[in-house]
Amino acid sequence: MKYEKYFYDAIVIGTGAAGYNAAYRLTQLGKKKVAIVTENILCGTSRNTGSDKQTYYKLGLGGSISDSVGNMASDLFKGGAVDGDNALCEAALSSRCFLNLCELGVEFPTNRYGEYIGYKTDHDPYARATSVGPLTSKFMTEALQKKCDEINVPVFDKRLAVEILKDENGEVAGVLCLNKETDTFDVFCTPNVILATGGPATIYADSVYPHGHTGSSALAVEAGAHLQNMTEWQYGMASVKPRWNVSGTYMQVLPRFVSIDENGNEFEFLNEGYDDIYDALSAVFLKGYQWPFDSRKALNGSSVVDLLVYRECVMRNRKVYLDFTKNPFGLAEIEYEKLSEEAYEYLKNANATFGTPIQRLLKMNTPAVDLYKNKGVDITKEYLEIAICAQHNNGGIAVDLWWQTAIKGLFAVGECAGTHGITRPGGSALNAGQVGSLRAAQFISESTREVEVTDKLNAIFESAVSKHTEFIAKMKQNDDNAKDSIKKWQRRMSDCGAAIRTPEKIEGAIADLSTELSSFSDVYGIGNNGNSESAYKLKDMMIMQNATLSSMLDFSKTINSTRGSALYYNPNGEKYEKLEDDFKFILQNPAEFNKIQETYLEDGSFKTLWRDVRPIPEKNDFFENVWNQYCINKNVY
Repeated sequence: MKYEKYFYDAIVIGTGAAGYNAAYRLTQLGKKKVAIVTENILCGTSRNTGSDKQTYYKLGLGGSISDSVGNMASDLFKGGAVDGDNALCEAALSSRCFLNLCELGVEFPTNRYGEYIGYKTDHDPYARATSVGPLTSKFMTEALQKKCDEINVPVFDKRLAVEILKDENGEVAGVLCLNKETDTFDVFCTPNVILATGGPATIYADSVYPHGHTGSSALAVEAGAHLQNMTEWQYGMASVKPRWNVSGTYMQVLPRFVSIDENGNEFEFLNEGYDDIYDALSAVFLKGYQWPFDSRKALNGSSVVDLLVYRECVMRNRKVYLDFTKNPFGLAEIEYEKLSEEAYEYLKNANATFGTPIQRLLKMNTPAVDLYKNKGVDITKEYLEIAICAQHNNGGIAVDLWWQTAIKGLFAVGECAGTHGITRPGGSALNAGQVGSLRAAQFISESTREVEVTDKLNAIFESAVSKHTEFIAKMKQNDDNAKDSIKKWQRRMSDCGAAIRTPEKIEGAIADLSTELSSFSDVYGIGNNGNSESAYKLKDMMIMQNATLSSMLDFSKTINSTRGSALYYNPNGEKYEKLEDDFKFILQNPAEFNKIQETYLEDGSFKTLWRDVRPIPEKNDFFENVWNQYCINKNVY
């Protein structure tokens, strides 16, 4: 068996905003032998996604409203099931990370005096949010990539990481990668691996993740790392082709909601859910900045709109569309004064109380129309297909206050790290990715761990290469069913384990996944000329589906109630009056949000445990003591 072997102080997996920042910070902090491996430089969520006004959340840096690290940490912690030390770090380093991006050329807007004026996003009491427009994370990624290119960080493209390699003590010793161009393997020997591969994006059929992003969280799971809060996702209305959130002004201009059945019959279905069409329109308006499905708004709030869309898509098997060309409910003119006061005042102040939805959208936000046109959809003429889609995993890999996992030398940053809880301020994920990658780089910069390539370690490497060579050979002997199987499992996941969750359906899916994963190489194949990468993608997806569904099933049995961006069916619960009993649920008491669920792989099946959140640290920071700790003793690490 021939394989290439490389030696580095640290390896970063992934070329998104968090991955590039990790590599840049490691070099900045003195780790000279740093490299990035990636399956495709141009893929990933941060490079290829956005929203109406993609938000970056940071400490307040403008205006007269007082803010503090403590306030921001408290607000992040209040989201529920959040570890306080991670919240404190994300608050404390938010300004440093934000201003670094500004210095690298990301043009966040200021007033003429240089203040970074903010606005309020969801779950945000301080107007900490800012934006560079619909493509904030793309601009961040490009600026960080440019910096890494300037400082000559090597990037190994077309390398799919397939296993975290550990030494005989169970600590990180390297990462094994499939070279997608040669179908051979590379071993990167290193004591430090930073996983920056985003969330498990492929597990759902109804998804707003870009097609080029798949995630690799199963790497950490199979290495022995724990997951946490895998029940906590963000779902919301998004277009299907192209994948894009329909938040902000897309909703505030009051589009028409239409469903079409298999016979081509058209239904303007929102009036089934409301006695007064102006109540329906006011709820649609609110979806602009209450975009994620929120179970607290599912009894009589804006999230009723999401449930009505879900009913059309999943229960009635219809396709759902937004129509911007005509006003809803056959109205020649909308009587705007009949809207909620909030909706009316907003549209009046925007000078948008006229015409059709597309005319209002062109008045308020022309780039939102151009965005779809540039992606091949002209919403001035065409319907836009939507669904309730998975958008972000608030859970992920469990990490400590340095973003290190339970495996020594393995770090997780960006969306693959599970530092968010049940709810979070909009845009906080971009801040968390920058802070987490800086924290990991800081810790690694002070680490003295090295990898000594002994005969024992070489044997571990060769055994891993042999195992994966045999796996690919077996998969190529079997008939090609990988692509069809991916679609099958994604559809099942969206139907039973997305925003609406039924324990019986979840249990059935877990049983089938567990059976097929236990005999994966016998059940699945890619054919003789198949793409080896697709075999790994299918397996990663199924492992993460099993982990996620196992977390959901345990939650339904242990907690037996609903929270966050999901609804667990409970026959003894409440429902919105115009919906079926399938939508009954019981809201969890927020006083119970102080526990975190961890999920881990043991003997081929997933186990769960519950632990208390780590509180926000109580500090008595006398300056001279901090000075001594930081400058002399290095006790901060």
